[in-house]
Amino acid sequence: MRTIMMVAEKPSLAQSISKILSKGSCTSRKGLNGSCWVHEYNGVFHGQTAHYKMTSVCGHVMSLDFIGKYNNWDQVDPAELFSKAPTEKKEVNPKLSMVKFLQVEARGCDFLVLWLDCDKEGENICFEVIDAVQPVMKGGVREKTIYRARFSSITEPDIWKAMNQLGEPNHNESLSVDARQELDLRIGCAFTRFQTKYFQGKYGNLDSSLISFGPCQTPTLGFCVERHDKIQSFKPENYWVIHVKVFRAKENPLTLDWNRVKVFDKDVGQMFVNLTKTSKEAQVESVTKKEKSKQRPQALNTVEMLRVASSALGIGPQYTMQIAERLYTQGFISYPRTETSHYPESFDLKGTLKQQTNCPFWSEEVKTLLSNGINHPRNGVDAGDHPPITPTRAASEEELGSDGWRLYEYITRHFIATVSQDCKYLQTTITFNIGTETFTCSGKTPISSGYTAVMPWQGIPLEEALPVCQKGDMFTVDEIKLVEKQTIPPDFLTEAELITLMEKHGVGTDASIPVHINNICQRNYVTVENGRKLKPTNLGIVLVHGYYKIDAELVLPTIRSAVEKQLNLIALGKANFQQVLQHTLDIFKRKFHFFVDCVSGMDQLMEVSFSPIAAAGKPLSRCGKCHRFMKLIQVAEDICNACDASMVMVDFSKTCNPLPADETQHTGCIFCDPIFQDLVEIKHATMRHPMHRGKGARRGRGRGRGRRGPPRKPKDKMDELAAYFV
Repeated sequence: MRTIMMVAEKPSLAQSISKILSKGSCTSRKGLNGSCWVHEYNGVFHGQTAHYKMTSVCGHVMSLDFIGKYNNWDQVDPAELFSKAPTEKKEVNPKLSMVKFLQVEARGCDFLVLWLDCDKEGENICFEVIDAVQPVMKGGVREKTIYRARFSSITEPDIWKAMNQLGEPNHNESLSVDARQELDLRIGCAFTRFQTKYFQGKYGNLDSSLISFGPCQTPTLGFCVERHDKIQSFKPENYWVIHVKVFRAKENPLTLDWNRVKVFDKDVGQMFVNLTKTSKEAQVESVTKKEKSKQRPQALNTVEMLRVASSALGIGPQYTMQIAERLYTQGFISYPRTETSHYPESFDLKGTLKQQTNCPFWSEEVKTLLSNGINHPRNGVDAGDHPPITPTRAASEEELGSDGWRLYEYITRHFIATVSQDCKYLQTTITFNIGTETFTCSGKTPISSGYTAVMPWQGIPLEEALPVCQKGDMFTVDEIKLVEKQTIPPDFLTEAELITLMEKHGVGTDASIPVHINNICQRNYVTVENGRKLKPTNLGIVLVHGYYKIDAELVLPTIRSAVEKQLNLIALGKANFQQVLQHTLDIFKRKFHFFVDCVSGMDQLMEVSFSPIAAAGKPLSRCGKCHRFMKLIQVAEDICNACDASMVMVDFSKTCNPLPADETQHTGCIFCDPIFQDLVEIKHATMRHPMHRGKGARRGRGRGRGRRGPPRKPKDKMDELAAYFV
């Protein structure tokens, strides 16, 4: 009997697939790494009886890194990372012993079937698994022993279809991922190491333990800072508009809009007011009625899902993808990483819709569609990867949890909307002449709700009906006045707007966009404000301005967009892996050397925003948590009444502040003050101080024990103190 080993990307995925293919008759056991299960059953493979072993990895098996000595920041010139530094594949998580686990399970197997996620990263993991298990498989290296299953949802029809149409893993797509990994590693590490070492320990209030650079991360930050700069440089301008109200008999007054919209000269505005006031009545010039429609949405792809999740649901991109991946592996939605917004001709729209007939939130709309006939979806973009994101089975909030349900609900409503009718409404516009000026008012009246029945937030709001009138009717002018207003600056970029910009300029992919946005937040380059707006920090602003000052292409999206195109050509087999890699590294190596030569330009900007340590105090020790240098900024003249130690004045970061309200500065005794006690780990002289004697004494966790005997008074400026703020 032949043995077939099958590998999925995650344990939950392996369990779901094995249940479908074994028809629920598999046995399960834990693998030697304790994290992955092995599901076994008997079946048929290529017309012969076979024993199946289905297991999984936990994402990538291997990661790219430099060999040992090149990971030492202090001994290696960052410039060497572009070419001289050799790289090697290392296990992502050595504790999982994933390679050993795969080899134990694959030993003696006849065939390997790969059920990794069907995208470029999935293809790359395919070859990581192949490299691990092929040497131990029966017969060693042979043709047609390795197969690739391609699927877009964890449904029984899709899984069986994939099993019956096995193909081969795509080596070109895997190579494109290898190229991206090596470029990001070499370029990112070189710039990150240089600028981190250059600026750290130089500025006391530089609130970052790592000043990172990334070929995608930095242009992402650049979009946020560009909007910040527009806000800062914005100069408000006064303008004037004419507000007019008219009425007829006992009807409610109408507020009219001026056809000239606005003027930027008050005297000119007053002139138009005077011309308007020559008439006490407003004559109807025309009444137009036009049927209009709001188009139903296109099929849902990843970028649109991320935009809506951020703007409407208030869920960040990174967390959205985590939720979506969980819904996918549990079989509730189709594969959530896709650039396609067009349903393939073979897509079972009616069958997918029928699954939602019993959900109380949209069952009426679904039944109506099935009864009256579904509408043909709008044409979208077919990127040739996966079908659009759709629900694959019915669910409830109890099954999915709060956040999972909110995302699932939107995905389902969006799908139903794509096969619904457009929303139709009647737009009525009344045009008035008052003196020499023309004014209008308009209103919308719903005709049919269409898709907005299931997406009510996009529906036509109910408005007060406009009066019935015709050309020549007269209305009495109730009010005419000139109103002064002022132009306002744009707001900070929202996550949704940033995602749109990244997609437009080719920065990142549908899978990596959330990662880049999360990185600039984690690096303290931007903060997420109310409404999920991204506000750059001083550090983020200075970095981007510094790149612009030295080499704008380091922060503009143009180079990264060009690199992404080359990586896509590798995936299509139209570009050589080594040539693309070498050409790109040569470009960035020259840019790196130029950046090093001109870094003083960024340093000048740093000096404006941050305080040099030399000007504020000397380095005292490294922080026990972030390992940045701390400095003794000021020792107060007062001494502690309890122990005679000098009082210390501390400035806390706003992002990590134990003080109440908005306070950031606190003065107290490092030994006795309760706020400081919770933040300080005493390394020396722990037994010399009264607070450490007797019952309940707090013991230092350092190796220094101190001497026995009566406590002695600490020297001035706390020379005896070596503490880490954590």
